[in-house]
Amino acid sequence: MPQLPAMVQALLDPKAYPESPSGVEMVQTQMSFVFLAGDYVYKVKKPVNLGYLDYTTLDKRRFYCQRELELNQRLCPDAYLGVVPITKNKSEIVIAGQGEVIEYAVKMRRLPQERMLNVLLVKSQVSAEMLSRVAAKLAVFHQQAETSDAISSFGGIDAIRLNSEENFSQTLKYFGRTISQARYQHIKDYTNSFIERNAPLFTKRVAGGKIRDCHGDLHAAHICFADGICIYDCIEFNDRFRYCDVASEIAFLAMDLDHYG
Repeated sequence: MPQLPAMVQALLDPKAYPESPSGVEMVQTQMSFVFLAGDYVYKVKKPVNLGYLDYTTLDKRRFYCQRELELNQRLCPDAYLGVVPITKNKSEIVIAGQGEVIEYAVKMRRLPQERMLNVLLVKSQVSAEMLSRVAAKLAVFHQQAETSDAISSFGGIDAIRLNSEENFSQTLKYFGRTISQARYQHIKDYTNSFIERNAPLFTKRVAGGKIRDCHGDLHAAHICFADGICIYDCIEFNDRFRYCDVASEIAFLAMDLDHYG
């Protein structure tokens, strides 16, 4: 296992935090180091370029921290608290201290894991009334979400074809592992046929202003029932992933709900 960067090792020490938590846990993803520090969460972006995102410079990471804050405050304002510097003074690395700013973190209020929708679904603790509240919150959000000619272009037939072809091209390497070539071809043919048959409908949706700046990653694990409903962790790193038909966003969540039965 590769050794953790010095900054990450430093942030595993509770003394690095202004709140002095009793302990710190770290969760690592492909894009981020996430530090669970008592009642708060500090999310630090990795200096990576994955093609669909680029966090390779400090300025870019600061920019996308700010974007993450602003975009997520639309649906979860009480949890997203701010962007804070990580500083180094001689050998001491801490949150919001003295010295050189070496990194930035998004600071969040820690949400209760046991109140996440995916956890509640597994325990059969989700009622129709709870889902109706989620739907009502999303309806208002989608009505108020930004739209423009530039955003609407992402719902056009050419953009839909591009997104579909990208999905299929990225699936090719999984032949024989997760999908057979015959099933792959059947799904691809059906999808292409669906797009062509429904081209007038897609055009109508664009004309009707249904393409909006949405959440972009709306699934059950990003919905928390705590002090109301918090829908968090939207896509900040690639506008194309958020600019979509509001019906597509709802369908994405419905697909995840189907997964949980």
